[in-house]
Amino acid sequence: QVQLVESGGGLVQAGDSLRISCGVSGRTVSNANIGWFRRAPGKAREFVGSIRWSLGRTAYAESLKGRFTVSRSDAENAVFLQMDNLRPEDTAVYYCAGTLRYSTGSDPSREEVYDFWGQGTQVTVSS
Repeated sequence: QVQLVESGGGLVQAGDSLRISCGVSGRTVSNANIGWFRRAPGKAREFVGSIRWSLGRTAYAESLKGRFTVSRSDAENAVFLQMDNLRPEDTAVYYCAGTLRYSTGSDPSREEVYDFWGQGTQVTVSS
């Protein structure tokens, strides 16, 4: 089992930056893949980005490349989502998700890849 706890959400203004965190605990996570997803009001949950823990390899939704950055800290056992130049349309509940059975060739943007989910953290961007 892997436990994931998001934190750091809040209310910001358009153009601001915000970093949210996903604390990871439980089984060894060195072989984990951690993804970030978001659900905006009235919309389906969508992929934001991901990181393969052992390799530090990242993947992003095409529309968010350049503004969002995923990173991880071995010391803190956490994954971060740095969001820059935020826009009102980035308002959503942000979730982190994890899997220990990720392999080369898996598609990190698919929710089915992930076995564990956090409770989400609200990010609201005012105009």
